[in-house]
Amino acid sequence: MLEDRVNNYLCAVFAGDKETGVCFVDTSTGEFHITVIDGEDIQKKLINQLSTYLPSEMLINSKALDFDKLKSFAKRMNISVEMLDDEQFDFNASTQLIIETLKKDEISSLKIGHSKSAVCALGAVIGYLKDTQKKEEIEPLSQVDYYDDNQYMKLDMNVRRSLEITKSMMTGDKAHSLLGVIDRTKTAMGKRMIRSWLERPLMSAARIVKRQNAVSELFDSPMMCDGVREALTGVNDIERLMTRIVYGTANAKELKMLQLTVQKLPAVRDCLSGVSSSMLKDIYNGIDLLEDVAELIDKAIADDPPFSVREGSMIKDGFNSEIDSLRAIMTDGAGVVAGIEEEQRKLTGIPKLKVGYNKVFGYYIEVTNSYKDMVPDTYIRKQTLTNCERYITQELKELEGRIIGAKERSVALEYDVLCSVRETVSAELERLQKTAKSLTTLDILASLAHIAVNNNYVCPIISADSVIDIKDGRHPVVKSVSDSVPFVPNDTLLDSNDNRCIIITGPNVAGKSTYMRQTALIVLLAQIGSFVPARSAKIGIVDAIFTRVGASDDLASGQSTFMVEINEVADILKKCYLFIINYS
Repeated sequence: MLEDRVNNYLCAVFAGDKETGVCFVDTSTGEFHITVIDGEDIQKKLINQLSTYLPSEMLINSKALDFDKLKSFAKRMNISVEMLDDEQFDFNASTQLIIETLKKDEISSLKIGHSKSAVCALGAVIGYLKDTQKKEEIEPLSQVDYYDDNQYMKLDMNVRRSLEITKSMMTGDKAHSLLGVIDRTKTAMGKRMIRSWLERPLMSAARIVKRQNAVSELFDSPMMCDGVREALTGVNDIERLMTRIVYGTANAKELKMLQLTVQKLPAVRDCLSGVSSSMLKDIYNGIDLLEDVAELIDKAIADDPPFSVREGSMIKDGFNSEIDSLRAIMTDGAGVVAGIEEEQRKLTGIPKLKVGYNKVFGYYIEVTNSYKDMVPDTYIRKQTLTNCERYITQELKELEGRIIGAKERSVALEYDVLCSVRETVSAELERLQKTAKSLTTLDILASLAHIAVNNNYVCPIISADSVIDIKDGRHPVVKSVSDSVPFVPNDTLLDSNDNRCIIITGPNVAGKSTYMRQTALIVLLAQIGSFVPARSAKIGIVDAIFTRVGASDDLASGQSTFMVEINEVADILKKCYLFIINYS
């Protein structure tokens, strides 16, 4: 019932005295992301984190009620907010709950930092999930991700909206956004992760270049890239399938979906044989073929099982001898009934004697009124109808017990076997998660290479210098959407010496905003490891992007358009000043 392209996050916010702990969890994929916000403008920083993950539901402590901007943001984004009792954020209780649930010896082994706020937020999430999901086992299906905000380029809400990173400002759809241009992924897992890459550009030159090298190898080998994309077509959502399997809610059809995906792995892995870039080598080594998992599901689960797990017909013939024997009883029952009918006709001499079945009496013998004088004394009358009488015999009752009992026992036993198969597969969680992550990353890299080839993108040089030098840059979205209209490329040169800023003038509809946006988007693409729309580009690592492009009045807070613009400019100048102070 969830949209496969996006995550579905639950968020917990614990506002402490000097810092705020935030935890995001997607129970459908088993992801846990935790961070701590401190310093000035905690509310703005919190809103920026929330705008990155866009949770569906938010849990807060009583102190977070003082965050006016938080309440306004939640209302605008239609986020359900619930205030929990402060006891549910208690540090000692949260610590114990985390250790017990995640089966850790001590809280430090989780690598969630030394922050009490982070522990309180994570503990509240786990406690809430246990209460609402009625499950004893609530655990991340991958490593808990404790991240520092400084690991990623800072993009606030205005930037995400103005640059139309994941959706269009005008239409609200993905098609006319940067995500809509570069997302050519083949899997649901890839679609979720490429969105995450765009929303959290990297700050590490080494990680960026590692991604670039992988994209370059796929770019230089179109046959390999096309082979990878074809092999990934039809790969199911392993992350969400494994969550259902681990929590015991997956049905037989979902196990079969996992098997079909596992059977595609050899073709995917073969495409990467002989790769040279370190990231593609890691992916190659990270793809476990999981033959044992596929073999188990293939032997155990029927080729076209029902959706329900309580109807039987899920387990293949030959996998379980007891199920086979019970099915034989049910199959032979019809023949046994026909034999009894023929035998009773000969014994009684009643030519029109019939053996029937209904849910009230079970199996019965039916004799018309014209032959009821020929009924033997061993028949027990059960029902009188207008034209006939119905009887039962001891033999029929025994047959009924065997057939009906066999059906019930078979259905129950099939469910037990299904649970056993699920438990065996869930024990291979780590192997499956590692494979899923490798497939997801490969899907994104192949998508970026495919877009680079088709749109004539170039690999940017990631520089340690404070410079942005772009030759013949193009706006990736405008160029893609308006491909029939000639796009005039532009150069950009910015550095920390004589080219610190650019003053752009011109009439309306001259392309001033487009030029500014394209520069920001090219930098953003470069820092996720993508090729960029330009003839050449040299990009120094950028800490943050700020925008003041277009505005509207904010009636809810009583601010005019001009006031909104002035506040946004003041905020940009303040943050730039803080950056200068911190790095000087």
